[in-house]
Amino acid sequence: GRLVEAARAAGAPVVFVGLETTPQTDAPTLLERMRRRGGDPEIERAICRAGTPGADFYGPVPGPSELVVRKPRYSAFVGTDLDARLRARGVDTLVVCGLTTECCVDSTVRDAFHRDYHVFVASDACAAYEPDLHEGALKSLGLSFALLETTSEIRAAWGG
Repeated sequence: GRLVEAARAAGAPVVFVGLETTPQTDAPTLLERMRRRGGDPEIERAICRAGTPGADFYGPVPGPSELVVRKPRYSAFVGTDLDARLRARGVDTLVVCGLTTECCVDSTVRDAFHRDYHVFVASDACAAYEPDLHEGALKSLGLSFALLETTSEIRAAWGG
């Protein structure tokens, strides 16, 4: 929440990205992976189903003029027009935060880096289901794909 407030105060574009699935976007490979791990794809794929509470934003919510991207995969760039929308706004630098560090954040950061964005990860504004997954993902991202900063450091850079 503090990071969103700081971005808004600094006039930085704020983009909300949410995982939202539909029967048309369900990946057959993901469903098969769920089956092979002993899960029930009918239950698990419904977690972020469009039109259900699982696809809602929790915590900070988008403002009326802020960009909202609904993604069908872990990366915010796969199956969306995020790249085109950012480029149309002249954006070349991203500050990424969210859930989960080792999955959606990681996938988005790597894809952003490969699309030539300067990428910062707000290390204390991300989380994983387990602390070691969070730390491992941050270590990997910091080694090759992004600069890791705290929310306080980012707020200070924005003049907050």
